Amino acid sequence: MKISIITICYNAEQTLPSTLASVEQQDYHNIEYIVVDGGSKDGTMDLVKACQRVDRYVSEPDKGLYDAINKGIAMATGDYVGLIHADDFFADHQAVSKIVKQLEKAPADGLYADLDYVDQEEVSKIHRHWVSGEYDAKRYLKGWMPPHPTFYCRRELFAQFGGYRLDFGSAADYELMLRFMVKHQISMTYLPEVLVKMRVGGASNESWKARWKANQMDARAWEVNGLQPKFYTRWAKPLSKLGQFV
Repeated sequence: MKISIITICYNAEQTLPSTLASVEQQDYHNIEYIVVDGGSKDGTMDLVKACQRVDRYVSEPDKGLYDAINKGIAMATGDYVGLIHADDFFADHQAVSKIVKQLEKAPADGLYADLDYVDQEEVSKIHRHWVSGEYDAKRYLKGWMPPHPTFYCRRELFAQFGGYRLDFGSAADYELMLRFMVKHQISMTYLPEVLVKMRVGGASNESWKARWKANQMDARAWEVNGLQPKFYTRWAKPLSKLGQFV
């Protein structure tokens, strides 16, 4: 089974080394590693070019994070595709092996796992521990979603159902997973382990204003996909995160 892993970066020379190292240290070797850079002005691309584990890369201006992800998906040739951003790193050197073993044990169109939000500087310090729980698409109605950095799916699904919509901003990940899992009802399997460590400070969480905008886009995601949420769905999503803080 070939796993394509995509890293999106821009001026990321401070955090990218841990990302690259976490991929280099994986004990599973049938990995295609793709880096999509937005035209960095610092030493990011020097790090990318020096990493022997990188199979393909591109460095050019883009229309934002999800445009870059779509570029990476178009470059991918693996059976399954997932992401590891330049602020993130795999929890251990067996992360990809665990993905493959879970997909072999419980074959599915997609997989997700647990995630830790860690401190920007002191990465051993956990701010939020996101336990995803077993899969049931109906949980979306109660505000549930899997952590996007742990989401892997069959590559052909992007050709079949479309990629990330750029008009959804930071909520593009929610819209795509809602579209795949609820609208098109792809099969999913849950890996009950922390797969990724993510540094705090994501785009959708940088301010209450940004969070409010993302919440509005979450509601729109149901509408554009012809899905009917419950009256409480929109507000249940942010409330469901409260139990993750440690």
